[in-house]
Amino acid sequence: MFTIAGCNSRQADTEEKSAPEVVTPVTVTAVSHEPMTDYMELNAISSYLLKSFVKSNATGYLDAGNMRLGQFVQRGQLLFTIKTKEATALGNTINSLDTSFHFSGQNTIRASSSGFITQLDHQPGDYVQDGEQLAIITDKNSFVFLLDMPYELRPFVINKKSLELILPDGEKLNGQIDHAMPVMDSATQTQRIVIRVHPDHAIPENLIAKVSIVKDDKSSVISLPKAAIITDETQTEFWVMKMTDSVTAVKVLVKKGIESNGRVEITDPPFSDQDKIVVTGNYGLPDTAHVTIENK
Repeated sequence: MFTIAGCNSRQADTEEKSAPEVVTPVTVTAVSHEPMTDYMELNAISSYLLKSFVKSNATGYLDAGNMRLGQFVQRGQLLFTIKTKEATALGNTINSLDTSFHFSGQNTIRASSSGFITQLDHQPGDYVQDGEQLAIITDKNSFVFLLDMPYELRPFVINKKSLELILPDGEKLNGQIDHAMPVMDSATQTQRIVIRVHPDHAIPENLIAKVSIVKDDKSSVISLPKAAIITDETQTEFWVMKMTDSVTAVKVLVKKGIESNGRVEITDPPFSDQDKIVVTGNYGLPDTAHVTIENK
């Protein structure tokens, strides 16, 4: 029995000594010095704040001319004519007595503002009542973008005079902050900001544009690729694996700052340009790891 135990012990020691050391292949990077901007991207929706409601000014039969949905009309442009039954009868009598009089008996309705016809409620020949709605025209001069701003972003927006808007096709517009609505949305706790733009072409209503709200802007920071940063399950502690020599990487706790475009600002510790940080193969490494650097 003693002989067997001794043999087993010698065999276990031999296996331990022959077990190869784990060497993890990694790639490394150095810190970079570059400007970084911390921003939040929000949506703004195009809208016409004012709409003109075109109403009948008499009771009678409607003549809509060539009006159509989406048509742009100028202020003062003729939209509709209305002829009452009485005017029709009287006009026929007068014209039969004196053909040179040319009595029409028509009431005209003109556009009170320049804009697009977004709603037509009647067709030519309809009999309408006095005061009845005939159409809706958006006021061209009231075109804006509406931004629903979370209240915590108010310090970053309220003192600005302008914001850049990016349309879905990539077009960029410079918008001026006109005013903030004096009411909060109780459910989302957002405040509506009115942004005026002056495009050189028509933009449809309810178009969604992107607005970037800058929270912090730094001219030069020390940064690393996001892949170089490791965190725990609760994301309360962050670290990197720093090379101490050509084959050893050690865990170094770091503090993060701005994150932008796949890079992370490192506020502490102050790494030097000569430091090499593991950027791939770092996940799951112990506090001190034996590694081999691969070219990439």
